Amino acid sequence: MYHIIALLTAIIWGTTFISTKVLLRAGLHPEDILFYRFALAYAGIWFFCEKRLFAKTVRDEGLFVLLGIFGGSLYFLTENIALEHTLASNVSLLVSVAPLLTAILSHFFLKNEQISRNLITGSLVALAGVALVVFNGSFILQVNPLGDFLSISAALCWAVYTILLKRIENHYSTLFIIRKVFFYGILTILPVFAFNPLTTDTNILFQPTVTANLLYLGFIASLACYFLWNISLKHLGTMKTTNYIYFIPLVTLITSFLVLDERITWVALMGAGCILGGIFWAERRSRN
Repeated sequence: MYHIIALLTAIIWGTTFISTKVLLRAGLHPEDILFYRFALAYAGIWFFCEKRLFAKTVRDEGLFVLLGIFGGSLYFLTENIALEHTLASNVSLLVSVAPLLTAILSHFFLKNEQISRNLITGSLVALAGVALVVFNGSFILQVNPLGDFLSISAALCWAVYTILLKRIENHYSTLFIIRKVFFYGILTILPVFAFNPLTTDTNILFQPTVTANLLYLGFIASLACYFLWNISLKHLGTMKTTNYIYFIPLVTLITSFLVLDERITWVALMGAGCILGGIFWAERRSRN
């Protein structure tokens, strides 16, 4: 069941690139989108979460601040700024190294997570599949040091978020944890608006397509998916769960075909096979 939950979350996250593209074309900035999606999620979670405000200890509260930074503001900021400096295909490919970075960090910082040969082999095969899906028959790689560095930084942010989450997940409810992530994600993005003011133009925000996509990103892709992802991490472990990130570019490809009428080539289909085969091979570690 938890594998299905992780897969469902990855599928939803794979569609968010389309929603984000729609919002950017409508006139919103990357930091605007993060603020509004997290604000909606934060408001929505109060209907389900316990009303306690602070963590049990100052140390735990500090961990929640870091979770909000690495799993919220810094992750989305580095990824979205990277899109302004390099090709979207570069960003998609480089951000997809998050499972490998998570596996490496887990090996050193989490005692119960070990790297197996099958995991490394399967991850590399899946990553190769991601590359085929991302390029989709157009093998154009444009090197941009700043954009590519920011993409890797985003992947590292998500890996750090995953490790930090494992250190605190057994001490608090999942809803309380993600509520704190949303809060500190919002709080730590606020300084950006001192340089680039938040978009509050109602002519933009209340366009039907803008409102619909913000609601989707806030309540489905953030509130629901962060909850489901954290549940999967708790029951499957870091490496099994994060391997489903490899599905995100594949879902984005299919969604682009259905919504934006973008083509799918045989190269992308080969990539899809590599992703499925790589994840299956990585999962064999638990059966050996």
